[in-house]
Order: sequence, then structure tokens, then C-alpha cells
Amino acid sequence: MEQPPNDTPAPRDSAALRDSAPRRTYLAAERTYLAWLRTGMGAIGVALGVGRLVPALIGGSHLAYALLGVGYGVLGVFLIGYALVRARNIRAALESDRPLPLDTWALVTTTVIGLALAIATIVMVLAET
Repeated sequence: MEQPPNDTPAPRDSAALRDSAPRRTYLAAERTYLAWLRTGMGAIGVALGVGRLVPALIGGSHLAYALLGVGYGVLGVFLIGYALVRARNIRAALESDRPLPLDTWALVTTTVIGLALAIATIVMVLAET
């Protein structure tokens, strides 16, 4: 299969090639920040749905759904806050040309909270059937 022509001229000097990698890395870090932000906003949306809308629709226990909604809200706030912390750490590491270690604590925290909320949601759904 023939490739379509690429009208973009290739960089001729090594400086242009070196400059493109950091630019791509900064843009990738920005996309990652936005992904964390979107995920946090999504969790807050789920908090509203679980904490307010579901009890109104099914007439179930408002306290149990409110607590579950608060859990999703806490997860959303954590994700949004951590997005900023992580973005700043990435930028500082890129500017100082040092590696950025993985924040294992943040991954474990979001995984544990996410799993707990998922299990609690499944239990609530099963309890209502």
C-alpha cells in the first residue's frame, strides 16, 4: 500500500530534532494532566448521580447512596488535586532533565478507593434487586 505524500519538510539540523522531543514530551504530559482532570470530573459526576439522582429515582436508602456519592466525590477531588501535583512534578523533572519516579502511593490510593467504591456500588445494586 502506497503512503500518502508528506508535505512537511524534514528537519535538516540536529538542533531541530533535539527540540522536537522535549516539545512532544511536554505535550504528552499536558494530555496526561487533562486525562486525570477528566477522570476526576467524571467521578464527581458519578457522585452526583449516585448520591442524589439514584435515591430519588428508586426511593432507596438516601443515607447509603449519599455516603457512596461522597466516596465518589472524594475520589474526584483527589484525582483533580493529584493531577496538578503530578503535572508540576513532571514539568520540574523535564526542566531539570532528571527522571520522574512513579508515585506508587497515588496509584495504590486511587486503586484502593476505586475498588472499594466499585464493590460498594455492586453491593448496593444487588441489595436493591
